[in-house]
Amino acid sequence: MTTMTIPIGLLSAFFLFASSIKIFGWQKFIFETQLAMFIKYGLNRQVMTLVGLVELISAITIWLQWSWIGTIAALTLLATSIGAIGCHLIWDTWKDGVPAVIIGLLSAFVAWVGKAPLLTMLGLT
Repeated sequence: MTTMTIPIGLLSAFFLFASSIKIFGWQKFIFETQLAMFIKYGLNRQVMTLVGLVELISAITIWLQWSWIGTIAALTLLATSIGAIGCHLIWDTWKDGVPAVIIGLLSAFVAWVGKAPLLTMLGLT
C-alpha cells in the first residue's frame, strides 16, 4: 500500500457519496439540504447535477495517479472544494466551510504528490 492510497481512498469515498446524492437524490435529508444551499447561492438543480457529475468522474479517475488524468482529477476536486469554500464564506458562516477546507487540503496534497505525470505531459520537466 502506498502513502497515496489512504488520501485517494478518502477523497474517492467522500466524493462518490456526495456526488451520488447530488445526482440521484437518494438520501432525502442531505439532498434537500444541499439543494437549498445551491438555491441560496443562486444555482439550480441542473448545476447541482453537473457538479455531482464532475465529482463522480473525478472520484473515479483520481485513482489513475500514474497518469496526468489522476492529477487533473485531484485538481478538479480541489476546484470544487474552493468553490464550496467561496460559497460558504459569502452566504454562510466560515464554520460551514470547514469540511470543504479539509477536503481541499487533501485534494491539494494528492495533486502535489502526483504532479510529475502532468508536468511531463505539459513538457515542463
